[in-house]
Amino acid sequence: MFETKIYLNRRSVLKQSIEKGIVLFIGNKDSPMNYNGNPYPYRQDSNFLYFWELDIPGLNAVIDIDENKEIIFGDDFDIDDIIWMGDQPSLKSEAERAGVIEIHPSIDTYSFLDESVKAGRVIHYLPPYRTEHYAILNHCFKLNAEDAKRTASIELIKSIISLRETKSPEEIKEIEIATSVTHKMQRHAMRIAKPGIYERHIAGQIQGIAIAENCYHAFPYIVTKHGEILHNHYVGNILKDGDLILIDAGTESPHHYAGDITRTFPVNGKFTQKQKEIYEIVLAAQLGAIKLIKPGLEYKKIHLETSKMIAEGLKSIGLMHGDMSEAVSMGAHALFFPHGLGHMIGLDVHDMEGLGEDFVGYDESIKRSDQFGLAYLRLARRLEPGFTITVEPGIYFIPTLIDQWKTNKKYQEYINFSKLHEYMIFGGIRIEDDVLVTDQGHRVLGNPAPKLVQDVEDLIMSE
Repeated sequence: MFETKIYLNRRSVLKQSIEKGIVLFIGNKDSPMNYNGNPYPYRQDSNFLYFWELDIPGLNAVIDIDENKEIIFGDDFDIDDIIWMGDQPSLKSEAERAGVIEIHPSIDTYSFLDESVKAGRVIHYLPPYRTEHYAILNHCFKLNAEDAKRTASIELIKSIISLRETKSPEEIKEIEIATSVTHKMQRHAMRIAKPGIYERHIAGQIQGIAIAENCYHAFPYIVTKHGEILHNHYVGNILKDGDLILIDAGTESPHHYAGDITRTFPVNGKFTQKQKEIYEIVLAAQLGAIKLIKPGLEYKKIHLETSKMIAEGLKSIGLMHGDMSEAVSMGAHALFFPHGLGHMIGLDVHDMEGLGEDFVGYDESIKRSDQFGLAYLRLARRLEPGFTITVEPGIYFIPTLIDQWKTNKKYQEYINFSKLHEYMIFGGIRIEDDVLVTDQGHRVLGNPAPKLVQDVEDLIMSE
């Protein structure tokens, strides 16, 4: 837990930004894996952590704007719990660390909200995503799942985003812990990846590093020889000589701040000529994108500049032709780079995505495109000091997508389909780092794992 004054200040700023009413925070409960006594690893709601830090199942909280009160609803562990878990701190002592004095039993959540509804008071709540969230909202407001999402408080959403989007020094330190551990995992993966072993062998070892460093995974790791599948969580393939392996992984720090790093490398320690050509294009685009990062610049513009770098690189090896500015404007490059350049990162790996991606990554002046590829850009708005973001361009050869575009003769004026058959089993390459936007420019977070071709090969071959 950070210092108490940090949580007091966060809630104070939030209260000043909400005109009136009650702000409701619904905490997470244990979620059974297959029966109640066997839950998934517990993870508190990120907004609950941000304002209250209480990493305890079964809590709810309210900020009463009109009465200037803050209340935690929850229960102490009973003797049955203590038998299995050992002695636990009281809820009172934990709440005091977050600067909260008033505590009520968890069951009182319902009576408090029922009375507030009867009194006609405004109750602000966030978009629900778990059963316990829906249960409370349905009980108090008679809302089904879709209505509960639709009627979430836009005022509260925007107020929270305005607070969480700019990271404090304490938060940046946590993200650096997460990124440094993640880079350590990537370096270890490069050392142990060899022809003849399973992807799962690497996945298991890097997860072990996270646990040993008092961290947990921020999302299911991607450890795959099929990098052309963007979110491929299958780890049952045997690595073979000549394969590339893409590892997209991230830990959560002890305070639940995330890292998100991707590296792609040859399992035998040496890039083939084709692999090196594609890798160098992605690397140049990633380095070029990072170099552009500074306050006031729209991330959408950096995405489009990066897309042009990728297109020009592909043109240089004969996979694209024509005017690359036109090609990017039309979206032809998205055959190879079909996702966005990056996203915010913080208490969530896609930070605040649960509050609505368009609220987080877009604003009144910058709207989401409906163009294939560009539509997947999670962050488009102007960058500001204190933003922490990912930079993750890639090039992918997706056979089904290539066949579809070729059959439809889509963008054939820009794409050399006749040469693409040489790359149909190539896979994909992505390189990703986490970057802080500073007052003057940017800073790459953590102690980065190698990504220059020679450095990658040297690390692999040194084992």
